[in-house]
Amino acid sequence: MDSQVKVALALSLVGGLSTSLGALFVIINPAPNLKMLGLLQGFAAGLMLSISFFDLAHNALNALGFLKGNLWFFAGVIFFAVIANFIPEPTLAPTSNGKNRKKNGDDGGKDVLKKHRRQVLYSGIITAIGISLHNFPEGMAVFLGSLKGLRVGINLALAIALHNIPEGVAVALPVYFATQSKWQAFKLATLSGFAEPLGVIIVAYLFPSSLSPEVLEGLLGSVGGVMAFLTLHEMLPLAFDYAGQKQSVKAVFFGMAFMSASLYFLSISLPEEISL
Repeated sequence: MDSQVKVALALSLVGGLSTSLGALFVIINPAPNLKMLGLLQGFAAGLMLSISFFDLAHNALNALGFLKGNLWFFAGVIFFAVIANFIPEPTLAPTSNGKNRKKNGDDGGKDVLKKHRRQVLYSGIITAIGISLHNFPEGMAVFLGSLKGLRVGINLALAIALHNIPEGVAVALPVYFATQSKWQAFKLATLSGFAEPLGVIIVAYLFPSSLSPEVLEGLLGSVGGVMAFLTLHEMLPLAFDYAGQKQSVKAVFFGMAFMSASLYFLSISLPEEISL
């Protein structure tokens, strides 16, 4: 179990630190290309949908049967749908930075700008809290995937890592706009990503080491439901907003094809004992 926890921690750190990449994207380029962000979000959505339906849910259906597999899958959907009601939606509100600066010609304009920056900073902090809460179950997913096998853990970590890059942007952009501090933006985005390995640590010592194969397959099926809900509820709408529907759909299918190819190449390249 200790070695599995270490592997899961390493994989979750890859996913968690991807929020730092998103923050770097913001602080290197103060006006990031939102269309590119939308395409990246669509690509990550394709990765998530592919691993949800073609890997996790598919394996649960094969191992548990059609009825039980679907029950576990939709239990994950319902679980995360309930959690989503209590989590603030990520936002990239301060895209009107230039317009606000034009209003900064007098003291009244400065007061308005200061008030707006306080509101944006609050938005960034709430977004960081919300993303941290999102990252916690993602850490759970990586740990459960690593229990099943290295291939599953790697694919989950890859999908989550690419998904976390736009999340890092969502945290860093409002904080950078409000504080004008690159360090504060980078720090808060990075801290939100550390919820992922924290999820691994906590769950690793809550789950028994002798978890039955049937329960493990069911839990992974539920993780598939969580991933599918997260993708359709949050990632696709953002992709449509920033890149447009047609381009985003193309990015989704490209992401699905990329993940399917990675599933295949990992399955033939990893040793049999860890390519479950």
